[in-house]
Amino acid sequence: MKIKKPLFAFFLFLVIQGFVISQTNDEHLPEDLLWLKNGISLYGEGKFSQGLSELRKVSSESPHDYRRAEALYWIALAELQTGEYEASLADFENLEKIDPYSRRIPEIPYHKGRDYYYLGYFDEAITLLTAYAAAIPANPDGSLSAANKAQKAGALYWIGECLFSMGQLDKASEIFANITENYPESPKYEASSYRVELINQKKIEGELLELLKWSHEESLRAMEEYQRRERSYEQALIAYQKRIAEMLKDTRLSDLEKENARAKLELSAAEERIRILEEELKTNSALSSGLNDRLRAIKNSASRLEENITKSLNGNSGESK
Repeated sequence: MKIKKPLFAFFLFLVIQGFVISQTNDEHLPEDLLWLKNGISLYGEGKFSQGLSELRKVSSESPHDYRRAEALYWIALAELQTGEYEASLADFENLEKIDPYSRRIPEIPYHKGRDYYYLGYFDEAITLLTAYAAAIPANPDGSLSAANKAQKAGALYWIGECLFSMGQLDKASEIFANITENYPESPKYEASSYRVELINQKKIEGELLELLKWSHEESLRAMEEYQRRERSYEQALIAYQKRIAEMLKDTRLSDLEKENARAKLELSAAEERIRILEEELKTNSALSSGLNDRLRAIKNSASRLEENITKSLNGNSGESK
């Protein structure tokens, strides 16, 4: 198909110019027209370098503007195919200057739009391609011929590619879906279907990445909160343990003080009993020896009690320290 389409266009061009060409009368063609024919044939065969050599002869040496313009058209297409996008743009613009009434003029915005796309000038490409698509003529009933449908679908496809490259996936998806739904016979149908699937896949990937990012952030926040609470618990536990220790210490001191006070009372009471007995002994000299023995026993008992209380006080004081 790549070979037939350029050749068909070439022969159509020759018919318009009033020529009927065959292999038997090539020698009778003007030299510039022969170069043009050979250049287009080589282009159709994918031999762009050889084709450009022939076509540039026409663009530089032909005395006819319309032939030079036609040669520039195919030169620009070849440059577009080989990635020389800036040169392609320049040659399309030269064509417009040389022959502003060329039959190629309506097609140029489409090809220039592709050049702009490959150069990364997406806004410029969309502007040209949108204008090109809007200018495609419709039938009286508003429908499009098969050829015009293919042109419209082609323009829409490259608009979609621009939007896709700009990251506007929703808009791009709408364009590609439009092609698959309304232009199923278009050569861009399969490519558009692939783009729709790819965009859907990218959306799913984006959602998964967002979910993963959110999950990771939530995990970090949860970990930080757990660590914060753990530190808070540890600090509270330490404070609680200190408080318990202080309370225990306070309790031991209070018990010791109570025990000391009780011991002092008992000691005072014992001393008072001894004093009373001694007074009674002095006033009653007729007490028997048994009473004296009892008094000594009481004194000894009081002395032991005093000794025990003193030991107890000393022992409790040592514990509190």
